[in-house]
Amino acid sequence: MVEEMNNEMADFNSLSVGDVTMGTVSKVEEKQAYVNVGYKMDGVVPISELASLHVEKASDVIEEGEEYEFKVIKLTEDELVLSRRAVAAEKSWDMMEQRLEEGAVFEAEVADVVKGGLVVDVGVRGFIPASLVERFYVEDFADYKGKTLRLKVVELDKERNKLILSQRAVLDQEATDRKKETLHSIKEGDVVSGTVQRITSFGAFVDVGGVDGLVHISQMAHQHIESPSEVVSEGDEVNVKVLSVDPDNERISLSIKETLPGPWESIEGKVNQGDVITGTVKRLVSFGAFVEVADGVEGLVHISQIANRHIGTPGEVLEEGQEVSAKVLDVNLEEKRVSLSIRALEEEAQKSEENAQKEEFQKEEDHSGFSFGDVIGDQLKDYQNDDK
Repeated sequence: MVEEMNNEMADFNSLSVGDVTMGTVSKVEEKQAYVNVGYKMDGVVPISELASLHVEKASDVIEEGEEYEFKVIKLTEDELVLSRRAVAAEKSWDMMEQRLEEGAVFEAEVADVVKGGLVVDVGVRGFIPASLVERFYVEDFADYKGKTLRLKVVELDKERNKLILSQRAVLDQEATDRKKETLHSIKEGDVVSGTVQRITSFGAFVDVGGVDGLVHISQMAHQHIESPSEVVSEGDEVNVKVLSVDPDNERISLSIKETLPGPWESIEGKVNQGDVITGTVKRLVSFGAFVEVADGVEGLVHISQIANRHIGTPGEVLEEGQEVSAKVLDVNLEEKRVSLSIRALEEEAQKSEENAQKEEFQKEEDHSGFSFGDVIGDQLKDYQNDDK
C-alpha cells in the first residue's frame, strides 16, 4: 500500500503546469473531454481548450480513443486541467514566424465569415481582412466559408495573439511573376490572345499574360472610329499583334487592326468595274475627291470625272461628308486603287432622259394619225397650186 502511494506521488510529481504530455481520450461529453495521461486521475479538457476557434460540441474536434498532445494548465491534488489548444498554438506560432520570415505560401480553410473579413484556424486564430482576400472588390463573402485559400503571413504579434494573413499577397506576387515572364518572352510581331481590361477615350488596355498592353484607337480597326467602344467591350477576348515591347517601363503596344483582313482584301469580288456605288466624300484635293466605297477603302473621283462641265476645283460641286453615287471605272487591288466617276452617271442620266423624250415624242406622232412629212407635203401642195 505504501509502495502504491509512493508511485502515485511519483506520478504526481512527474507533471507540472506547462508540461506537454501525450494522452488518450477516455470520454467525450458535450462541453468537455476526459483524457488519460497516465496520472492518478484523468485530466479534463474544457471545450474552450480544445481548439483556437469556437466549438459547439467537444465531439466536433476530438474523438474517444484517439491520442493527442496536451499541455497542463492547472494541477492540484484533486484536479488536472489540460489544453489541446495551447499545444497547437505553441507549434503554430513557431510555424507562422518561420513562414513570415520565408514569405512561404500555405493553405487554410475558411472557418468563419465575420465583420471585416475571414477567419481561419491554423492552430491559432488567423484573420484575413476583406481588403486582403482578393485583388478585386468582393461585396459578399458568404460563399467563402469552407473554401481553401492560399495565404501568406503579413503581420504577427504573439503577445497580443494577433495573426494577420493575406491571400491577395499571394495573388499579387503571382501577377508580378507572370508580368516579368511575359515582358521577357513576348516579342514584336507576335500575335497573342488577351482580355480587354479597360476602355479609355484614346484606346483599350488588353491583358496579355499579366501585362496590360495598349491598343491605341488608331490600331482598333482599319476604318476610322470615334470611340474604342465601337469595336470592343470590357471582358472581350481579342487577338492582338505586338507592335513594340519596353520591359524596363513595362509597356507593350498592341494592334487589333493588324490581326484583321485588310480592307482592300475585303472588297475583292464585291466592288467591280461598272458597278454603281454610294459613298461618302472623305477628302477634297486639288485633283479630285476621295470617296469611301467600303470600310477603310477610298476611291478617287478625278476632277475631270466630277461633273459633265468644266470646274476649277472639286469644292465647286462637292463637300466633305456628302453622300454621292458614282460609277466604278477601274479596280486595281494590287495597287490599292479604285477609280470612280460621278460624271458618267450624270451623262447616262442625261442620255436616258433624252431617249425618254424622243420616245415620248414618237408616241405623240403615232397617236396623231399623221406624220411631220404629211404636214410638209400638204403645205407644199398648196404652194404649188398658188403658182398655177
